[in-house]
Order: sequence, then C-alpha cells, then structure tokens
Amino acid sequence: MVLEATMIIVDNSESSRNGDYLPSRFGAQSEAVNLIFGAKTQANPESSVGLMSMGGKGPEVLVTLTTDLGKILEGLHRTRILGSSHLSTAIQVAGLALKHRQNKSQRQRIIVFTCSPIQDDEKSLVKLAKKMKKLNISIDFVAFGALESENTSKLEAFNENVKGGDGSYLAIIPAGPNLLSDNLVTTPILGGDRDSMPSGSGADGGASGGDGTNGFEFGIDPSLDPELAMALRMSYEEEQNRLEKARQEQAEKDKEGKTQLEGIPEEGQPLLNKDGEPSEQPKDGDDSKPKKEDDGDKMDTA
Repeated sequence: MVLEATMIIVDNSESSRNGDYLPSRFGAQSEAVNLIFGAKTQANPESSVGLMSMGGKGPEVLVTLTTDLGKILEGLHRTRILGSSHLSTAIQVAGLALKHRQNKSQRQRIIVFTCSPIQDDEKSLVKLAKKMKKLNISIDFVAFGALESENTSKLEAFNENVKGGDGSYLAIIPAGPNLLSDNLVTTPILGGDRDSMPSGSGADGGASGGDGTNGFEFGIDPSLDPELAMALRMSYEEEQNRLEKARQEQAEKDKEGKTQLEGIPEEGQPLLNKDGEPSEQPKDGDDSKPKKEDDGDKMDTA
C-alpha cells in the first residue's frame, strides 16, 4: 500500500459552530479525522498523520506527524473555535511540516476541511496550487457547510491546477441525514472510488446507482456502515497483496526448478556414439539382463 505522510487541516472558524451537520460542523470534522487516521495507518502502518487548525488568529500545528491516534484526539480536544479561516497560509504551513518529515520516502498529502467562506482570491489560490504541485504535494478538499458558488469555484480552480500523478480530489458534501464521515467513505479521498472516479470529482452524499450501494464494489451501502465498508476494503487489499506475493514466490520456484533440471544428465543409451554415428538400440523384447536358468532341483509340490 501507499506510504504517505498526511497533514489534516480542520476548519475551526466561527462557521464550524453551525449545527447543520451532526453533531456540529466541528464535531463532524473530528469524526472524519478519526476515520482518515484509521484508514491511512491501516493501509500502511508506517504512514503518519499530522493535525492543523486554520481558524483563530492564524493557522496552528496541533500535532506533528505521528502514528499515535491519542495525540490526534488530544489535539482535537484542545482546539478552540474562533475567528475566520486562513486557507492559503494553512496550506503553506502544512507544506513546511511535510517537508520536515523524518521518512523522506513517504508521499506528501494534505487534506483540508473547509466549511467557511474563503477569503483568498482565486488568482492567489491558483498560484499556490501550482507551487504545491511542483513540490509533489497532493491536496484533497472536503468542502461542506458554506457551499456558495464563489467558494466552490475557487476550490475547483485550485484543484484543477494542483492535480498530479498521485491524485488530488475535491469532495463537495452538502448537508443531509448522513454523517460527514459516512459520506467521506464513498469519496476518492479514502480510496473508495479512486479507480473509477476522475480526479476532482465531487461527492454528493447521496446514492449513485440504482442498487443503493453507491457504486461500492462489495455490494453494500458504505454510508450505512462505514466501518464495515472500510474493513471489507482493507481485507480485499490484503488478500490481493497475499495472492500477488504467492504468485511471485511460485514463479521463483518454477525458475529454480527449471535451472536444476537443465543440469541433470539424460538417462539411458545416448542417441549418438563418440564417432557421431547412431548407437545401437536394444530391440523390443530383447532383455539385456541374463535370464535365470531353470532350477531342476525344485521340489515337486503337486
């Protein structure tokens, strides 16, 4: 699985107090952060996750890159809701945090939750997106709450300019009966539809498909039981890795066996003698072994 270093940016501005997402916008983010952490570390135990906030007076790094869920939860617990969001500055700070990651083989990714009006203009956001692309940093957006056309157009412009080989995705999730974390499972951000959905595709949080499974490959609706959906996906990926490893081992064994067989001399009479002429072959029925003579002294058992 992919080895990643992921910085999660939560929106703790005054807009996150709104209760249109259960239990609140900030509470919904906390549950989603917990889900993302579990997905990243289960996919690869060496992957690490950090946490930032972008509200208040300015962005703040709450937790540096870690594999300890307790630190992430503690960082969420001490986050205060105040002020307005600072999107561009938060992304730049997250990029610096990823630059100083200990394991340089980790791919870099930033996941941004935004539920408040974006103060930055589109031109500066596009410039920042191109900079992040040069640094090989993938950026996913989870847009909810403030879904005005001005906000979404800025995010779409950013996404179009930051998309790279590893994929950067924009998930737009309107308010509805499902939890934010439940809707997030069906988006490409958690790998649910990365193979079937293009980069930048949004998630509407509703059913897509007549069978009510949201296009999920295991025949269940992941929005009803996201933990089961995630467990099924992880189990499927582990099985695929096991089968691939078994195929490689079998191929190596077949190769070794073929090499050993080539070194074994052929048995029986050679087809040509030392002069290059056909050697004499025993005729059918001709037994080269001497036959035992009949023993005349056998006891008559008649």
